[in-house]
Amino acid sequence: MDVTRVPIIPLQVEIGGMGRYEPAETVDRLSGLLLSSSWPGTKGAPFQRALVSSLEALEFSADATTARKAFVDAAHAAGMHVLPDDMEEIRKAS
Repeated sequence: MDVTRVPIIPLQVEIGGMGRYEPAETVDRLSGLLLSSSWPGTKGAPFQRALVSSLEALEFSADATTARKAFVDAAHAAGMHVLPDDMEEIRKAS
């Protein structure tokens, strides 16, 4: 199995500024976004959990769904929106 192609349910994260979304379809991409210089704020516990979950999914074939959920939690903790996960909240706010 190609570890760089561990698929996830696709998402887009608002990173690099308001309304600027980056797509992710693999766990490798989640890891790349977490480690990018665009990741905002401090890198506390939600960030650490997301990074560990991503690495476990890549290295040990752990559950990619867990890695995705941890990433979404970290993005929310950093103040970013994630699509499609946040669509309902965004609709209510508009």
